[in-house]
Amino acid sequence: MLPRRPRLRAFDYLGCYRYLLTCCTCKRQRYFEASATVEETVSHLRQSAARFSMQLLAWCFMPNHLHVLAEGARDASHCPSFVKDFKQRAGFAFKKRTGERLWQPSYHDRILRDDEATENVIRYILGNPVRAGLTKDPLSYPFSGSEVYRIEEILAP
Repeated sequence: MLPRRPRLRAFDYLGCYRYLLTCCTCKRQRYFEASATVEETVSHLRQSAARFSMQLLAWCFMPNHLHVLAEGARDASHCPSFVKDFKQRAGFAFKKRTGERLWQPSYHDRILRDDEATENVIRYILGNPVRAGLTKDPLSYPFSGSEVYRIEEILAP
């Protein structure tokens, strides 16, 4: 049996699409328990998103992986280039600081369908720390954010 290809062959990942992305740490190490590591990685996430015209609709750092909901802001936005740049920059900075590899190879992506409500996907992402028992209230979890939405409004009943 051939291994599953990580990206869709018939899709060019170019344009104004929404992507649910998951990037796992190397050997599932719990690197994202340290606020300094998360802050540094968020900085690289924002820089790469700006460089590749991707909007960061939401993110949530779990101890050993990261969920991001990103959307291409232009027809030329290319999600794989954004993720590659982000993982390289964040990984280089982390290795320089710690001597350790940050990421496992590749990442998981899901292209959202047009009928999927962005807010529902954001609620799912922000609910991860609650489901994992890391917090009782997603608003109190320090390693989530958005550059587009106010988290309080998304989570309001």
